[in-house]
Amino acid sequence: MSLTNRYDFVLLFDVKDGNPNGDPDAGNLPRLDAETGHGLVTDVALKRKVRNFVAMTRDQAERDPQPGEKRFEIYVREKAILNRQNQRAYSALKLDAESPEPAPDEAAEKKPAKEKKRKGGGDDVNKARDWMCQNFFDVRTFGAVMSIGVNCGQVRGPVQITFARSVDPIIAQEHSITRMAVATEAEAEKQGGDNRTMGRKHTVPYGLYVAHGFVSSFLARQTGFSDADLELLWQALSQMFDHDRSAARGEMATRGLYVFKHESELGNAPAHTLFERIQVVRKADVPRSFADYEVAVNEAELPSGVALLRMV
Repeated sequence: MSLTNRYDFVLLFDVKDGNPNGDPDAGNLPRLDAETGHGLVTDVALKRKVRNFVAMTRDQAERDPQPGEKRFEIYVREKAILNRQNQRAYSALKLDAESPEPAPDEAAEKKPAKEKKRKGGGDDVNKARDWMCQNFFDVRTFGAVMSIGVNCGQVRGPVQITFARSVDPIIAQEHSITRMAVATEAEAEKQGGDNRTMGRKHTVPYGLYVAHGFVSSFLARQTGFSDADLELLWQALSQMFDHDRSAARGEMATRGLYVFKHESELGNAPAHTLFERIQVVRKADVPRSFADYEVAVNEAELPSGVALLRMV
């Protein structure tokens, strides 16, 4: 069943002695706002964690699905070739599409750009787009551009998430690390048997981050995003860090998920006025844990037609 309500939500999460989102253009340093020093985590990084959680929790169900239940595959996944994913829609629906990859003897021939795209469109593309929405959780949730190569159109997702920003400026620390081994014989000979490899690691001592999100029932109707999908999204946002452990990310956890549910599809209050009801106040001069902050939630006199749901 498609959604009939609008939702706006606030996500709070923290990191301790880890790198929540490294910037490849800055030597993998934690992302930050150069003007204010506040830490940043991109929407792409947060969506990746949601995708990973869904793939992990729904993996067994997808391997042995019941009729009509194969709805939770992930389109943008590690090492995926997206044109092959698109081709599946045409194969399943028995529609005509050009092969996304040329035969080996044709690979050397460079085709004009227009010929690389699937010819035709119209009803076939619409059917393929609907098939992709039905089968891929992240397509019907976040949307996707599927018009390159094998054309499955474009989908604007009903769920959108902003960059997360730290409550206070962060300090990016750099640490020298040593591996008591080398990779090659040449390195060993050069070091005369010492066999050490030096490296560097970047961490944030502590940071509390806030992200905002939006769920549109109108776009949910177009993609087939359902109440069950919404419940899975809340679960993923609540638990995604528990199953994303690594040495680089240290301790990360969801500290709060506050959902504003509107009675109407258009909404009963502007999102920014609702977000302002969640205030995070620092209690210590140098915060090093979540206990050094206080989250104040103003639930008094909520706008008519708006309910506050605490998921965490």
